[in-house]
Amino acid sequence: MNGKTSVQQLLALTTAPIAIGFLDAPPAGIPAWGGGAVAAGCVFWSRAAAGERFYTDAGDHYNCAVGCHTHAIPLPAERAEELGETIACMVGSRYLDMNEVAGIPTLRATPRAVAYGPADDPGFVPDVVLVRAKPAQAMLLYEAAVKAGAADALMNALGRPACAVLPLALNSEAASVSFGCVGNRVNTGLPDDEMYVCIPAEKWDVVTSALAETCDANAAMENYHASKKAQFAA
Repeated sequence: MNGKTSVQQLLALTTAPIAIGFLDAPPAGIPAWGGGAVAAGCVFWSRAAAGERFYTDAGDHYNCAVGCHTHAIPLPAERAEELGETIACMVGSRYLDMNEVAGIPTLRATPRAVAYGPADDPGFVPDVVLVRAKPAQAMLLYEAAVKAGAADALMNALGRPACAVLPLALNSEAASVSFGCVGNRVNTGLPDDEMYVCIPAEKWDVVTSALAETCDANAAMENYHASKKAQFAA
């Protein structure tokens, strides 16, 4: 099993999984982003989940200094101070502690283009697949990833910034989760009851292949626990 449709149906996801590629050049046959300026790069996630395929260049990401940091995209000289100003705002509001900054995952190399599209048919070679999921759905993906050898029992997890889950999964070569930071929730409309699971694209097929068996196993265990619970009913 692979692709968006079967995964979306099995897990009853509200939005489609998306593919993201950090590329050395714009992908052939994929249009450049034409939607105008956006407040943050995570806005592109929502557009890809709606079925759009496109690539962005560095300038499309400049309005989010933290997102540029996680994507290893240098800000232009005239805007270079914006990262420090944003971090100062976060630290000043007690949202972030300065000693956390050094631990934020970042890409190991600056991409020439960042491409987005539906995971079932992105039209380019992706690096990661990102899934928006409720905790119970994320648990099934986690179990499938462990079964497929694509995640550790102690899974990588972070809260802020949400976009750092992309380099976290890519650099660790293992499925990772983000609880979704407030900036991401404002810019993408991520509901309070959803989070993100990010899987290295090279492991996406083995994870989705293990997903149906994982769902069946959980259904069997649900019946087991319900039966046991009934034994102790008043």
